Amino acid sequence: IKKITSKSNPLIKYFLQLQSKRKERDKAKAFVIEGIREVRLAVEGDYEIEKILFCSDFINFNKIYEICNKKECEIIEISNEIYSKLAYRGSTEGILAIAKQKNHNLQNIELSQTPLILIAENIEKPGNIGAMLRTVDATAIDAFILANPLTDLYNSNIIRSSIGTVFTVQTAVAGTKELVEWLKAKDINLYAATLQESKSYYDINFRLPSAIAVGSEAKGLSDEMRKASVENILIPMKGKIDSLNVSVSAAIFLAEAVRQRTVG
Repeated sequence: IKKITSKSNPLIKYFLQLQSKRKERDKAKAFVIEGIREVRLAVEGDYEIEKILFCSDFINFNKIYEICNKKECEIIEISNEIYSKLAYRGSTEGILAIAKQKNHNLQNIELSQTPLILIAENIEKPGNIGAMLRTVDATAIDAFILANPLTDLYNSNIIRSSIGTVFTVQTAVAGTKELVEWLKAKDINLYAATLQESKSYYDINFRLPSAIAVGSEAKGLSDEMRKASVENILIPMKGKIDSLNVSVSAAIFLAEAVRQRTVG
């Protein structure tokens, strides 16, 4: 096993660049992962793991080998000092990885006979995207689609906040125009979450092929997305404010859609 003890090692510098810079992730078509659960889910999601870095103070080689699930990748031991420099979280699981990105074209999405999809348009905060990925995983709907995202899917904060569900969920990234055309071709009803000219979400029949679109809290959905919808939907608010956090709203919409499909 190769061992790295110097912070100036080129691999350590490369890791830090992937961790912090989208430009470097896009250029290398690679990204970083931290944590046992996250690395395990990436392996199970058939991601190509290029390198695993581990600190033997916290985890042993046999555990690393078991997580790799017999897939080929380079395993490198790093010192506690380097691990502390690279690890973002305060937890001490002792495992980091570099993995190759996947292709997230709409054409790669496999749909059920009656699909249910969540669309997030123009979302900037990684924590909101991560929370929505967790909800999509929990509800086991068909897919999650990022339309015109303002951050990349492999941002380290998305991976952390999704607790690895970014690797378990069918995900596509597309422009709004391309997405709208794709939905029409698939005969999927688009429902836009917006306050204007809207129906309550529990008056909608989500048993039909459906896509629910939510937008940023600052600007909402684009005009193009709203015009393409078959119905605008909202969550009735009983208090003093008129909206919820986007990830909370998405969870409420999906819970109702899944409830309808469960009760028949």
